[in-house]
Amino acid sequence: MQTLQISIYVLGFLILLALLFDFMNGFHDAANAIATVVSTGVLKPQNAVMLAAFFNFVAILVFQLKVAGTVGKGTIDPMVVDHYVVFGALVGAIAWNALTWYYGIPSSSSHALIGGLVGAAVAKAGTGSLVASGLVKTIAFIVLSPLLGFLFGTMMMILVSWLFVRSTPGKVDKWFRRLQLVSASMYSLGHGGNDAQKTMGIIWMLLIAAGVTTSKDPLPLWVIISCYVAIGLGTLFGGWRIVKTMGQKITKLKPVGGFCAETGGAITLFLATSLGIPVSTTHTITGAIVGVGSAKKMSAVRWGVAGNIVWAWIFTIPASAFMAAIAWWIGTLIL
Repeated sequence: MQTLQISIYVLGFLILLALLFDFMNGFHDAANAIATVVSTGVLKPQNAVMLAAFFNFVAILVFQLKVAGTVGKGTIDPMVVDHYVVFGALVGAIAWNALTWYYGIPSSSSHALIGGLVGAAVAKAGTGSLVASGLVKTIAFIVLSPLLGFLFGTMMMILVSWLFVRSTPGKVDKWFRRLQLVSASMYSLGHGGNDAQKTMGIIWMLLIAAGVTTSKDPLPLWVIISCYVAIGLGTLFGGWRIVKTMGQKITKLKPVGGFCAETGGAITLFLATSLGIPVSTTHTITGAIVGVGSAKKMSAVRWGVAGNIVWAWIFTIPASAFMAAIAWWIGTLIL
């Protein structure tokens, strides 16, 4: 990777911009972790976001930095990375996040960032700047993560139904109100572990390009801590516009359904993070919620709402890539 000659002010600005994206990631995706536990009435919104924010940060103690490595070194050719590319990627991702947040569309912050990287890199150096292996894994999991969420959510719902077949509805509700606190915590842990690392990867590639560190050096501790703090604070402030869509518009959830959806989603996130694959928490929990709803009966799922969400998924990478390409061009003029 080439060493860039950029001022400390530009470097600091881009790091702050990356942390702003991380904050927005938590803000935007807070609904994924808390929508079910809020919509089932187990926790009040303010208590739910505090729980989610805490476990977002605790992820620092649990997961290795494999996802950060994929984003930082396995998405675009490190040789094309400069401050203009990083600026374009971050602005494109932030712009798409802000747009979808405003309209209450649960799109993927993760794929907005990947799209931003792709758009900025292609704008600078063409399609040859892309790392096919890393992108193929990421794009494959656009399909696989909701399918795995669906599968695990459905399996959990069927398993729970068999285990509690002789229990009264009141007893089941009482048990799963407590258990949903555990499942929401685990989902938030997975969310923090996968999503915070994407921003770490961006800052990492920027520091390497600027000559502050090398690709052989470990990721600086201050980067790790600041990214987990930023996503935790974003979650703490919460993205309320999206909670209703995720929690009730797709299918009506009770505590038992919320537990199964969150557990299915958490399993998927833990699996992907252990493999170093940046996945969408939005895709994952949506698939799990649909799986829980369809396990009861297919008509319990509002397929029209789910279909609209899928369209947002499809457009996220190309839309953020387009915005990032424009931002890259603007960056070359102003930075």
